[in-house]
Amino acid sequence: MFCAALALSIPLAGCTADPEPPTPPAPPPGSGAMQLVAFDSCAQLFAELRKAAKANVGPYGLPGSEFAYPEVLRGGARTAADQAAVPAAGSGPAFSGTNVHEPGADEPDVIKTDGRRIVTISGGTLRVVDAATRRETGRVDLDAGPATGLQLLLTGDSALVLVPSVYNAPLYDDLSPVDEGVRILKVDLTGTPAVVSRYTGEGTLVDARMTGSTARVVLRTRPRIPFPRAYRTDDPKKQIAANRKIIDTVPDAAWLPQWSVTDGAGTTRGRLDCGRVSRPTDYSGAALVNILTFDLARPTLGSGDPVAVMADGDTVYATPDSLYLANDNRWRFDRFPGRPLDPARERTELFKFALAGNRPPVYRSSGIVPGHLLNQYAMSEWDGHLRVATTDDATQRSAVRVLADRDGKLVPTGVVDGLGRGERIYSVRFTGDRGYVVTFKQTDPLYSLDLRDPAKPAVTGELKITGYSAHLQPAGPDRLIGIGQEANAEGRIQGMQISLFDVADPAHPKRLAQYHLPNTFSQAEYDPHALLWWPATQLLVVPVDTRGALALRVTDDITLVDQLDQPALLRSLVVGHDLWTLSDAGLRASDLSTMEQVGWVPLGP
Repeated sequence: MFCAALALSIPLAGCTADPEPPTPPAPPPGSGAMQLVAFDSCAQLFAELRKAAKANVGPYGLPGSEFAYPEVLRGGARTAADQAAVPAAGSGPAFSGTNVHEPGADEPDVIKTDGRRIVTISGGTLRVVDAATRRETGRVDLDAGPATGLQLLLTGDSALVLVPSVYNAPLYDDLSPVDEGVRILKVDLTGTPAVVSRYTGEGTLVDARMTGSTARVVLRTRPRIPFPRAYRTDDPKKQIAANRKIIDTVPDAAWLPQWSVTDGAGTTRGRLDCGRVSRPTDYSGAALVNILTFDLARPTLGSGDPVAVMADGDTVYATPDSLYLANDNRWRFDRFPGRPLDPARERTELFKFALAGNRPPVYRSSGIVPGHLLNQYAMSEWDGHLRVATTDDATQRSAVRVLADRDGKLVPTGVVDGLGRGERIYSVRFTGDRGYVVTFKQTDPLYSLDLRDPAKPAVTGELKITGYSAHLQPAGPDRLIGIGQEANAEGRIQGMQISLFDVADPAHPKRLAQYHLPNTFSQAEYDPHALLWWPATQLLVVPVDTRGALALRVTDDITLVDQLDQPALLRSLVVGHDLWTLSDAGLRASDLSTMEQVGWVPLGP
């Protein structure tokens, strides 16, 4: 009988893997040959997890430390979609949303607005500010403890707060209590803000997306295996052998993550059902990636109805209808210090899930591409195809591949290779049937791609300039704004630069204007959530490390409107006629036309 009920306890497993599991073979480059399959029983699941862990373990435990920051924390190089949110007639002022990759798939951030109120998180406290009166109307202590990097999603009168884990138990500790893991909070905003439901689960927060009132939250969990803190031998092979023996003795409870939900009715506890776990037909590591679904239109969060994959996923990309999970496995087999990685295994695994309404995601297909992704914006779904941009360190070449969803597989249909030989990708932007890739080593080639035919993607043009763009943002028809760094002819960085590109002629992209600020950098280079592009007035607000932020007008030129003197400025947004800027100290409201300060909301204790 299939082992489906694991809510309270799990007996010790009797299944173990082979004593010396072989290194899993790599598929042919670009084959795309990989599928997900369900386990026949819980015993098979535990045996496969042990086998994967023993093949993957190194002298100091399993690779992929939980110290690695997930996408939701580090921001990545997110590319902004059109931020303007125009409300229905009579419903309120126009306002800007978070810079996101795909419209309709909102991403977590430290500040959100619906045009009426501004909701932000600072120092473990959620605050609500009335945009019209420019005053704080409520706050709630989130009881986050030492956790940092809190972010939120907003829909209607509810906020979903994501609190990352603050421990690293999977590496060394014994079976730690679930209360030390990721926390997901539902906050009711109808009156005084209040936490009405609290989900706690094991693992690391990878990322989240929201469509309508439904959020999908991705967690990565590793088995809680008590590897020794120190060994009596310096021989890596002996340490690996000892670690494999430890893996054999770990109880089944160490492999499936626990969860708890607390609300007005009390606390409910459970564990991931092994019937909800699938695995790739090709080896994909010993971790589990769980996709949780929460509908904020419901009064409480519940268990999240998890769907799990036996994989080491680290990058999430989503549209309103699809969610993709990417797994970069460059580190997986580097078990011995100083040993070079086998270039044949530099590849990225891709898993596609279908999204519909408030239901859990449904697995659709999977595949493999050579090389590694820069971030989630190296992926884009268009007209039923997935476009993926990767860099292969072994060949020092970059490529864009197009894949189709066919019979459970992501099958390659076309590829354009040889981008930036000897360089790596610094930014990617796909817009409809066109794509743009920036590579860099000494100069910055901006490649223009024609992606209309999935079988024949092609480079149509190339622009070589000094420096590079780390973030590309559409700025109206046939215009791109690049945020990055200027460099000299030898590739030495010279300070932040903002470039305006005209891409109307795909064969001849050109730079219309440049704004250079020597010896500076911008947070928007690595976290474009920090960037504001307001098309209505062609306003670009860019935070700068040395001077708050620059307010720039982008037409056929780039001109300075004002310098916003607000140290450590993190975010900016527009509500009606006000420009709001966020720092750790507080929220500043400035007149959108004159940039004069018209309000201040302190965010201190």
